[in-house]
Amino acid sequence: MEPTTDEVSQNMFNCQLCSLSTPFTYYGQKPPNTRAIVLLEECFVTKDPFSPDRERFLILGSNCSVCHIPVCVGAGCSIFYTKRFCMQCVNKHMDQFPSQIQDELAKKKRSSKKGVS
Repeated sequence: MEPTTDEVSQNMFNCQLCSLSTPFTYYGQKPPNTRAIVLLEECFVTKDPFSPDRERFLILGSNCSVCHIPVCVGAGCSIFYTKRFCMQCVNKHMDQFPSQIQDELAKKKRSSKKGVS
């Protein structure tokens, strides 16, 4: 899904799950000033503010391949398994993911609950 006109005109990425809001410099699969890098998904990208190297960039997030909302790459917001999935869609369609992915997500859920107690 293409970013909305508002997102492009303001160049702001807004994660719909955690409310991360930050400027982005590029949306697509081939970030500018990079050699032979093609991302596996259309991503919101920004220049790496910690590197003087123009080829360095950070991937902020992408649109969920199911519901199409913009989500960041944070572990609590999305996963990438052949495509980007928001955690809401992952939880709704958990039975459609391979058992290894289901096991890994269950481990993460258990460890995050231990940290909260």
